[in-house]
Amino acid sequence: MTDRPASWRMPPPKQREKLAADAARRPVPPVAAPDAPLPAEYWESVLKDPRVGTTGAQMRQRRLSEIQRQVLRVSCRRCERTVEIQTADAVRLYGANAVWKDVAQRLLDNTCQQRTGRHEEDGCWPAFETP
Repeated sequence: MTDRPASWRMPPPKQREKLAADAARRPVPPVAAPDAPLPAEYWESVLKDPRVGTTGAQMRQRRLSEIQRQVLRVSCRRCERTVEIQTADAVRLYGANAVWKDVAQRLLDNTCQQRTGRHEEDGCWPAFETP
């Protein structure tokens, strides 16, 4: 604990006046209202985003030959395990016409760590991730 007064943290009056004058001189960028339409540049950047092309459901239904990514990743919602495979390796192992959803399920089932003995409960629950 120190014996200094709290005023040592505040700038002196002349410096405060100078800071206030500088702030008043700077132009304030216009702020859009919450219900105002967004600028065209925003929408252009959103539509040019490569992730916009497909939804998660569409990505799962694609054939391996249609996927442009180099690495495919799927994780299990039960055991929290993640499996990655290169697209070229997946095509070599499962064929170019294999559906990504089926390949992901096979990858997880081959090494599932949660076994209960009941057919309905066994196996992993895939969660498809985008690397």
